[in-house]
Order: sequence, then C-alpha cells, then structure tokens
Amino acid sequence: MICLPRLRSWPGGAARLGWRDDRAAQLVEFAVALPLLVFFVIGIFDFSNAFTFKQKLTNVARDGARVAAADPANDLQSPLPASVVDAFQEVDDYLLANNINDCGITQAGSQAGLTWTFTASGNGCPPLGLTIIINRGYYFPAAAATQPVSVLCQPPGMGGGPAQTAVIGTCVSIQYGYQWRFGRIASILGSGTALPTTISGAAVAMNEN
Repeated sequence: MICLPRLRSWPGGAARLGWRDDRAAQLVEFAVALPLLVFFVIGIFDFSNAFTFKQKLTNVARDGARVAAADPANDLQSPLPASVVDAFQEVDDYLLANNINDCGITQAGSQAGLTWTFTASGNGCPPLGLTIIINRGYYFPAAAATQPVSVLCQPPGMGGGPAQTAVIGTCVSIQYGYQWRFGRIASILGSGTALPTTISGAAVAMNEN
C-alpha cells in the first residue's frame, strides 16, 4: 500500500517554521537603529567641530585685541588707525594660515565712533559670511575687569560710557556663518532644531598706550 503525504498540512508547517526562523531579525533591528546611529554620530561630530571652531575664533580675537591694545592710540581719530589695521591683519592672516575661508574680506569697513566693522560674504563663504568688529574704546568698570564680552563688543547695559569707567580696552569680535549638518539630519527624522546661524568669538585686552 502506497501512502501519499498529507499536502494540506504542508502550508501550516511551513508557516510555523517561518515564524520560528529569526535569521533576518538582525537586519530589521539594524534598519531601525541605523537612522538613530547616524543622527548621534553626525551630532557628535558637528557639535565638536562647532566648539573647536569657536575656540579658534576666540583665540584669534584675543591675539587681535592684544596686537591693537599694544599700539599707540594717538591716531584713533583717523579713518583707519594703524592699530585697527594691525588687528584686522592678525585676524585675516590667522584665518588663511588655518585654511579658513576669509570670504575675500578687505579693509574697506564702516566706522562708528571708535568701532570699526568689516564684513564679507563672497569667495564661496557660508551665507552669513564673516564679520570682524574692532572697538578701540571698549570700556568696563575697574571693579569688574572680568565682565563678559558681548558679541558686538559693547559692554552690556552701559550705554555710552559712564563716569565711573576706569579701564579702557580694545575688543575684537569675529562672527562667522556656520552651516550645520545636524539640522538637516534632524529634519529628515521629523525633528525641528533651532541652531545658531553663526559661530562667534570675542576678546578684550586693556590698552597699553
């Protein structure tokens, strides 16, 4: 007697075998975890690059402020004093030496009192470009020599220079447009992020002359 297999039982058996087979589970888990992994990796690199870039801008702002503060102040009423030119050149040389695009910035800036502002956005620079602010008459009270420096080189809440001002210094501020990769990845994952459009650094040095 010849026995034929029970064909009707095969589909059910194959289905049970398929549910017990977890050979593709790792692929599913990887596909789910990959976007989050990319999100965190890009975030770490992007924020570390931004922090490093801010440190570079702060360092060169400090060098520029020291150079200008060491120069004589007897020509500050001229359209472009030598001390301002020295600070500007110090910043520009640093950017170029560190392979940072200087946006084609030139010494053709604007002046308001003892503050000179230089801007540029060409030469393949980020959208907001580069801004260098040099204030040769930055003031702050002698009792608060460590007062924070504002991005615009203006002492917070001091108006036009109170009578108790005892220390006059030079402030150099640098603002550079920064394009975040993290924001684009976050938008793909459906998360909105408000990140600063510029990275800035500022420093003050007391005038020696």
